[in-house]
Amino acid sequence: MTFADQGFVTIILVTLTLILQSVGMAVLIQWIKHQFPHGIHQLGLFRSIVLVVRFTSLLVCLHVLEILLWAAFYRWRFFATWEAAFYFSAANFSTVGAADLLLKQIWRTMGPIESVTGVLMCGFSASFLFAIVTRLIELHDPELVESRAGAPPCPSADPANITSIAVRRES
Repeated sequence: MTFADQGFVTIILVTLTLILQSVGMAVLIQWIKHQFPHGIHQLGLFRSIVLVVRFTSLLVCLHVLEILLWAAFYRWRFFATWEAAFYFSAANFSTVGAADLLLKQIWRTMGPIESVTGVLMCGFSASFLFAIVTRLIELHDPELVESRAGAPPCPSADPANITSIAVRRES
């Protein structure tokens, strides 16, 4: 197998992972719209907690499916058992690494590429969770958001104020 063939296989796995993540996120968005046709503004504290737990659980399941995608390739090509293939894939996807299992030397780049892909997919999921939690906070405590909206900017954020702050500290 040539390096070009390995690159082709890697591109296919990364592309399938991206498609799986995108489809999964789209399904989760549609699920939220279906669960809350009038919006999430009427949720209480308990229902907000349940929503975040359910949503996070579904994201974990999505990542397990992505790990299984890579594990299927490893099982087909390298490992005799599903347990070894899943362990190797999960260790790489999470960037922990599997020092006790190794691919053939010619395929070594698969692990780091799966790690980079896993970091990006986990970051994408984390940003999506952040958006939902932020929206829940805005809906449950609009005064918290409004109080920051009208607040003056932090003095340290303005470069012109840095010298005046330094001068006041020296005095």
